[in-house]
Amino acid sequence: MTPFDEIHARALQHHPDLDERLAAHPSPKPADQLRAVPDDRWLAQMTRCVFQAGFVWKVIEAKWEGFEAAFEGFDPSRISFWSDDDIARLVSDERIVRNGQKITATVANARMVADLSAEHGGFGAFMADWPREDQAGLLALLKSRGSRVSGMTGQYFLRFSGWDAWILSGDVGAALVREGIVDKAPTSKSAIARSAEAIAAWARESGRSHSEVSRILALSVG
Repeated sequence: MTPFDEIHARALQHHPDLDERLAAHPSPKPADQLRAVPDDRWLAQMTRCVFQAGFVWKVIEAKWEGFEAAFEGFDPSRISFWSDDDIARLVSDERIVRNGQKITATVANARMVADLSAEHGGFGAFMADWPREDQAGLLALLKSRGSRVSGMTGQYFLRFSGWDAWILSGDVGAALVREGIVDKAPTSKSAIARSAEAIAAWARESGRSHSEVSRILALSVG
């Protein structure tokens, strides 16, 4: 496997301001900070990512105060018991993007957050204790127990929440193909597993986070 120093050098060649670009992004949160994040903030970030998927992110950002109000602060223990009438009410609420499927997904995800919180003494504790080398397994769990938190949406949720996550963007996929890790964009279960193993190996080699390794891979493409 290509030494990570060579990948870093390639990224630096494309982007002489590489260090500044990397520093502009927040570092992953340590376990104690993840553990301290309240359940409602996990559900809020999850919902934001679900609504941003396939949509203009700036629109969601502009309406976010309305989302917070309409979803009553994203308390999972309350939202998990919302009825069809509650969902119908939100479908007519002009403070948010009125997508019925994504509203329904938020109720389902509230149940997931509430259940995992009860099982692990807080959703933050569940996230903090999950090994970062097994992001693929965490994404699989979110997909099976939640709603619309799979694929890139799940990856963005983890990254934006402060979990040490890679994102298999188009540029990251191209870099992994170039390095011979996969032969095409990593979308299959086996290709994602090979990608995750390579990123974990480069993280151990370089002492960098998985998040930073994936960013450098992306910037090494051009």
